[in-house]
Amino acid sequence: MYKIGFIGAGNIVNAILTGMSIKKFDMSRIYVNDLSGDAKEKLSVDFGINCAKDNIDVIQKCDYIFFAIKPQYYKSAIDEVNGYLTKDKTAIIIAPGYTIESFKKAADKNVKVVRAMPNTPAIVSEAMTGICYDKNDFTKDEEKNIIEIFESFGKVEVLPEYQMDTIVAVSSSAPAYVYIMIEAMGDAGVLTGLPRQTAYKMAAQAVAGAAKVVYDTDIHPGELKDAVCSPGGTTIEAVKVLENRGFRSALIESMNACYNKTQELKNQN
Repeated sequence: MYKIGFIGAGNIVNAILTGMSIKKFDMSRIYVNDLSGDAKEKLSVDFGINCAKDNIDVIQKCDYIFFAIKPQYYKSAIDEVNGYLTKDKTAIIIAPGYTIESFKKAADKNVKVVRAMPNTPAIVSEAMTGICYDKNDFTKDEEKNIIEIFESFGKVEVLPEYQMDTIVAVSSSAPAYVYIMIEAMGDAGVLTGLPRQTAYKMAAQAVAGAAKVVYDTDIHPGELKDAVCSPGGTTIEAVKVLENRGFRSALIESMNACYNKTQELKNQN
């Protein structure tokens, strides 16, 4: 069976490993290394995975290797392991704005690369990950393995690479927007008399339920919104305020700012 490695032990790795453990993935097939020995040892204890000696050890022992580090550290990490990135290894890059071409150029060879944008709901096995890769580089079995890895902590969508920067704004960063909304909804609940934890629970389930309806049906979100708004009712009154305060525009502008930041990062690589 193939083995999975992680170079880096930050929040997204913790979220991915948590999701994989929930889905009963064989954690003994996973290796991790990090500059912080304490960080990788904690993951080893928490999830029953293997601590690698160093980044080269990760590459040598694993078939699919997540480069879970910031974009500015990619070049030094690639330089360190480059001689071990053989044709039977697949690098998985998850840094915003870092392209497959950038990785291959840094490696100075025709390595196999998957570019992925997961998000932190991986921690409850509900990640949404956009991925892209050159199908000419992989066998059918390798493609199956790639999908299996990402489905082990959520859902996955294969996309052309030119859409990946948009995925950062629409999906990878999106949990932060939703958490702000849930927090605000909770504050409103407290203002009108609910205990805080009850308010958060009710708001979170409302968001989760509404999202599932959009995901599981072909009904346009606008149509779903209209179905909740009775003539002269409470919901349309709330929607009127949201529209007056620029709720929709604020979301679009914030996500566009996120997209523009990925373009800046790409230009730096």
